[in-house]
Amino acid sequence: MLLNREGFVIAASLNDLFQRAAQTLRCKALGLVSGSVFAMTAVAATAFAPSLQAAEAAAAKLSLKSSSAIVIDQESGQTLFGKNPNAIVPIASITKLMTAVVVLDANLDPNEVLTVSNDDVDFLRGSHSRLHVGVSTTREEMLRLALMSSENRAASALSRYYPGGREAFVQAMNQKAAILGMSGTRYADSTGLSSTNVSTAEDLARLVRAAHQQYPKIREFSTTTSYMATINGRELGFRNTNALVSNPQWNIGLSKTGYINEAGRCLVMQATLAGRSVVIVLLDSWGKYTRTADAARIRNWLEVAAGYTSPTRQASTARKAAKVSARASTQRNATQKTAMRNKPIRRNVSAVSTGRRPV
Repeated sequence: MLLNREGFVIAASLNDLFQRAAQTLRCKALGLVSGSVFAMTAVAATAFAPSLQAAEAAAAKLSLKSSSAIVIDQESGQTLFGKNPNAIVPIASITKLMTAVVVLDANLDPNEVLTVSNDDVDFLRGSHSRLHVGVSTTREEMLRLALMSSENRAASALSRYYPGGREAFVQAMNQKAAILGMSGTRYADSTGLSSTNVSTAEDLARLVRAAHQQYPKIREFSTTTSYMATINGRELGFRNTNALVSNPQWNIGLSKTGYINEAGRCLVMQATLAGRSVVIVLLDSWGKYTRTADAARIRNWLEVAAGYTSPTRQASTARKAAKVSARASTQRNATQKTAMRNKPIRRNVSAVSTGRRPV
């Protein structure tokens, strides 16, 4: 339910509000709405869609390229948008969010030194890692690299050093999923390299919401843009796998990406958009930039709904206005030149006929 500032219900959902706002504004223009009805509905229309054009644009169905997606309000947990939200699909390295939750829940020594072994090498897919066999660093550093840079060997080592080993770690992952009500989720390893790590967009929204609310280190590590790690006395630079965290136009509180062939490109985020905290889950996005483009579409959708104009949209509008003005000026100049060329030349008839100069 959507409430106004006084706490009254104004719509069952965003789409319902947008459609009612657009319809009310049309009816007002045609004189078909009574004063009392318009007064009640216009409050919502004015707050969420300041013009008929904005209301109709927001009411249009949000079209995403990701096969499965969900957008929820972080505070209420209400679903704002869903596309196949209950489809059970592989989730690739989104798995590492639960890996981090299990590590932090165990309250293990963050300064304990873990060593990458041959057991952490990815023989299934042959993925690259900058953590060579034999290198050592702390549990906290391993957790940071697993979240921000999606380091598979770091995630593997974290599970291997868990009390009871990997089997106990995976069991703890699935137990935590059950506690969070993630009924469509099943974990098989800590890295996400196995396609048998599966979940739904709705389940992952629950996980992201809980991780953001309860685990400050997950918030910090998953949104670190870059980091210089000291590994065996050497400094190695790592970057976040989600380019949006370094974009100043985005306010992201938690982030994780994922990719294997079976899962496509995946992205989960907590972000503040148009003054509202939301959780976004995008699964099975085919194409290098599809998940990022879908995130931008969601942002624009929410901004239009709230009648909010971001600095980026303001700049874009200004550029378009400048182009229109420049084209108009060019057309005016061209018209004036044409008029000057076609203007008849006035000659002094008396001077021509008499041969005398005009006085």
